Amino acid sequence: MPTSPSSALRGLGSVSRNTLREQILTRLRDAVSSGELAPGTHLGEIELADSLGVSRGTLREALRHLQQEGLLAADSRGRLSVRVVSAADIREIFDVRYALESLACEEICAFDDRSDAASVLRERLDTLNAAEEFAARVRADLAFHETLCELSGNATLLQSWQRVAGLARAALTSGGLDVAVANMSIDRHMPLVDILVEGDPDAARRFLRGHMDAAVERLLDRVEA
Repeated sequence: MPTSPSSALRGLGSVSRNTLREQILTRLRDAVSSGELAPGTHLGEIELADSLGVSRGTLREALRHLQQEGLLAADSRGRLSVRVVSAADIREIFDVRYALESLACEEICAFDDRSDAASVLRERLDTLNAAEEFAARVRADLAFHETLCELSGNATLLQSWQRVAGLARAALTSGGLDVAVANMSIDRHMPLVDILVEGDPDAARRFLRGHMDAAVERLLDRVEA
C-alpha cells in the first residue's frame, strides 16, 4: 500500500544544524528522486518543518530554491507539491540537455589535450558505479553530466545546465526506479568519454543524441503507459 503524504513527510527525519540549508535541499531532492515524496505530494510547511527539525523560515527558503529548480510546483493558492512531469516536459528537458551537453562536447573536443578531462569524467563514472543507494546514483549521474559542462570551460554553459538540473532530476526519475537505473548505466556513458579522448565532435554529438533519445523512449514508455 502506498505511503500517505503525511506519513512520508513525518518519516523524513531531522537534520543537524550544520550546513542546514544544504542538508535540507539534499534530503528533499533525495526524497523526491527515490519516490519517498511521490509526484503530486503536497508539502505542508508545519508538518515538514517539524519532521526535519528546522524553522519554517529555513524550510521555506529551501522550498523556494527547489521550486526554482523545477522539482516543486505551486498551485493557484501558492501551495507547493512535488512536480508531476508530463511527456512534453520530458521531451523538452532532454532536448535542452542535448543542446547544452553537445556544445560542451564540442568545446572539449577542441582542446589540444583531452586526457585530463577524460580522467575526471572517468572518476565521476567510478562514483556512479560505486553508488549503492538509488538517490546517490541519481546524484552521481547528474554530477557526470554537470562535470561534462564544467570541463568545457564555458561558465555560461555550466550555469545554464545548472538552471535545468532540477528539471533533469525530475525527468530522470519520472519513470520509476527501474527505468532510471537503466538510464544511469555505466555502459551508456563510458563510450562518450572514449569519443572525447579521440576529439571527434561529430561522433560526440551523434552519441549524445542517441543517449538522450534512448532515455526519453524508456521514460515515455512508462509515463504514457
